[in-house]
Amino acid sequence: MKASIRNLAAAALALFTCAVATPGQAEWRRAESPNFVVYSRGSESALRRYVRNLEIYDYLLRVRMGLPLDRPAPRKLPIYLVNGRSGLVDINPATGLYVAGTYFPTGEDIFAAAIQDSEQDFLLHEYFHHFSFQIGSTSTYPGWLVEGLAEYFMTAEIRPDSVAVGGYNEGRVSTLFAVNWIPLEELLTKRPDEVRRSHSDTYYPLAWLLTHWFMSDDTRRQQLAGYIRDLESGGDPVEAMERATGMSLADLRRTLRQYRRINITTYRTEFPQPEITITRLPRSADDLLLIGQRLKVGVPEEDREETAQLVRRLAARHPDDPFAMLQLGHAELHFGDPDVGEAVLARLLEREPDNVEALQLMATRYTRLAEERPDETIALLRRARTYLARAYEVDPGHYYTLHQIARTREVAPDYPTENDLVTWDQAFTLAPQLPSIRLAYARALMEAGEFDAAIARLEPLANAAHGGDSASAAATLIERARLRQSSGEPGEPDLVATELTPRPEPGGSVPEPAAEPAEAPAP
Repeated sequence: MKASIRNLAAAALALFTCAVATPGQAEWRRAESPNFVVYSRGSESALRRYVRNLEIYDYLLRVRMGLPLDRPAPRKLPIYLVNGRSGLVDINPATGLYVAGTYFPTGEDIFAAAIQDSEQDFLLHEYFHHFSFQIGSTSTYPGWLVEGLAEYFMTAEIRPDSVAVGGYNEGRVSTLFAVNWIPLEELLTKRPDEVRRSHSDTYYPLAWLLTHWFMSDDTRRQQLAGYIRDLESGGDPVEAMERATGMSLADLRRTLRQYRRINITTYRTEFPQPEITITRLPRSADDLLLIGQRLKVGVPEEDREETAQLVRRLAARHPDDPFAMLQLGHAELHFGDPDVGEAVLARLLEREPDNVEALQLMATRYTRLAEERPDETIALLRRARTYLARAYEVDPGHYYTLHQIARTREVAPDYPTENDLVTWDQAFTLAPQLPSIRLAYARALMEAGEFDAAIARLEPLANAAHGGDSASAAATLIERARLRQSSGEPGEPDLVATELTPRPEPGGSVPEPAAEPAEAPAP
């Protein structure tokens, strides 16, 4: 008892000492590793373990998919771990009641947010998609297999010295026994967003079951490889499945109904010991870190003034704090008074001339003015490019800078030049999951007469499990490219989709990163 009291007292003293010793620091910590940037209010030791587990998961995916083990992703994935649903609502007020996390592929940032004490199946599912897009490892796979693999790998149980793969999510399995299955023909030929509502509940569970059936046996894994090659050669999805398995769809359905063998593969190896750097954020992050991500995600028109007022009030608590100035400038520029936003960001850049986000935001100020003042377009875009040039000099690997540079060139009479195509390619390599970049790059390639290259960029989006309007736009461009036509005629609507304001997915499903965010239900 005495020892327990002493330990409790020591812990309380340590917390008190920490609180009074660092008055300028926030509760938020930032951990950076080769493939991730994770923000958390938890302890440093817990954060370090969490990030290492993510790196182990990345390592496992590379091993299982035969990819290089020593090549980091082109862009690290930021993840925001929050203490509860309120943290998710701070980022996206439209977050559903039972949502445990969301993946946001947006124009200004690509990141994930998740409740820290929830099961992390969602996060591992979405990281599989993020990883696959970055590496390009599943770009030719059908939608059911992409989702099935994400479901298969998301159940990985990660321990310090082992990873167990091949388990199951209880919710998915229970659905298989509770409702009628989607017809296999529909599963094999349609994207999740094309499936009838009456069958949507079993798309993911059945995709997982069919994938697990293939992955749990060496012979069936070879059959799966043959099926993929058949599809890549233009084979019909149903006929390719029947050729690969040697079964009709009716026989395959009966086989899956009887499949009960859950093989767990445990990997024991020398997992990486990644370098993880942890820093404390300024006190202003307590008020503004998550709200700052909301500004990047986007705010509905009717909520913009209220959001700007909220940021003004929170930023006022931290006068002259650079992080607070960045969020205030962003909020004013896009949702409040743009002139005030420009002035705030100008003051920030006087203090921090290498602040990449501030430079990017200032560039958006002038690109928007160029749209509003057609008579001054050239001069205003030239002003925008001066900020983008500085941002590129500081961080040449930021996709948003490259994206903006390429877009400012689209009105030039000599567009697209070889340099324009290089810029698009760099942006695409860093953010292949963004439809706006993929579509705009393809259009530039078509204008340059590189139609086959454009088709190669468009096909993954046209087949994306949750491509939506962007998938339709990609399909339209593919038709034109095959006919060796221009990407569009004067006066036609711009097919380059912008990232949409997030909204919950029906039923809390977990879609592939595309034009909409992915959300997962709480366990």
